[in-house]
Amino acid sequence: MDNLIFDQQTLEEEIKNARQAALIANTFEPRAESAYYDWQIGKITIDLKYGVSFSFPPEIAQGLEDASPEDLAEVEITPSGAGLHWEKLDADLSIPALLIGIYGNEAWMNQLKNKQNYCKNC
Repeated sequence: MDNLIFDQQTLEEEIKNARQAALIANTFEPRAESAYYDWQIGKITIDLKYGVSFSFPPEIAQGLEDASPEDLAEVEITPSGAGLHWEKLDADLSIPALLIGIYGNEAWMNQLKNKQNYCKNC
């Protein structure tokens, strides 16, 4: 692997480009304002910026399927607002992926598809 060496001008340009990309992502991609486990309905609920909310049953999400309600309640939003994290469960989920129905990796999704009525609570 080649070692990359940046001069000051290149470094500043890369930082500027990264900041611009983050601004675009924050403007157009879904970002969480809050997330919590709703004990009454047994679902993870995510409130997005701009007032949209959605919920999903944890048993369909990779890493959450066997979690206790207490562990599910310890959900954290990533600093960018684009993901959810459960430290104790070592589980991370992407909000853009959740919004399009991706609840885990390819093997997990294939396993879900093979289960009959996997999303009866959705």
